[in-house]
Amino acid sequence: MNIALFTESEITSPLSIKDERGEHIVKVLHKKEGDSFKAGIIGGMTGTAVIEKIENNSIFFSFKEEAPGLPPQPLIMIIGFPRPIQLKRLLRDIAALGVKEVHLTGTELGEKSYMQSNLVEHGTAYKMLLDGTVQAGTTSVPELFLHKTLTDCMEAVKKSAGENFQALALDNINPKGSLVEILREDKTKSQDDKIISVAAIGSERGWTDKERLMLEEAGFVRCGMGKRIMRTETAATVAASVILAERGLLC
Repeated sequence: MNIALFTESEITSPLSIKDERGEHIVKVLHKKEGDSFKAGIIGGMTGTAVIEKIENNSIFFSFKEEAPGLPPQPLIMIIGFPRPIQLKRLLRDIAALGVKEVHLTGTELGEKSYMQSNLVEHGTAYKMLLDGTVQAGTTSVPELFLHKTLTDCMEAVKKSAGENFQALALDNINPKGSLVEILREDKTKSQDDKIISVAAIGSERGWTDKERLMLEEAGFVRCGMGKRIMRTETAATVAASVILAERGLLC
């Protein structure tokens, strides 16, 4: 745990040692009265928490704000709903990279039963995003959205990203070029901090021709990442890393 994250109300209240954060602070970090640990407010400031006392199975601490948390990266990801076990890892890893938004969508070739997963309703999906943010040591948790269809998804993304965004669709079927090549050709957008990159990654079976046409009509450039076929979770993490690196945001 590289930072302990709290809501606005939690940061001023004692922390139970039975809470996952409290257990980590006491049993893993071996913190005691007078010790400090890195803490932050979700979506807000980071700082230092000092343990004042530990009693009645609670950690009483004070928090001093020191610096804003890292802002989210200018990257939105559209992802065809993967297997639930893959989704957990995917959300954690791209949150650690600082992705701004994650839009999970049904696709024509996607397994419909995956959309019935209770990961979102039971808060597991948010916990994975929170875990990734904690791993990154910052406070900006990516926003998560669910869409039944790619059409609904693209409409929502367009509203969020604005009219002028960098649209990239990962596809190993007749791509225009490699992801790296496309990013380097599109230097105007890749080097503009105000431009949002949007990366669309299909479900396990990829995109249909109808979806490819839909993406192209929406301005998405189809990009490849080599001849090897990756799992959705792997493709998402690799694509996010490449985009951020080419934009100079992983320096």
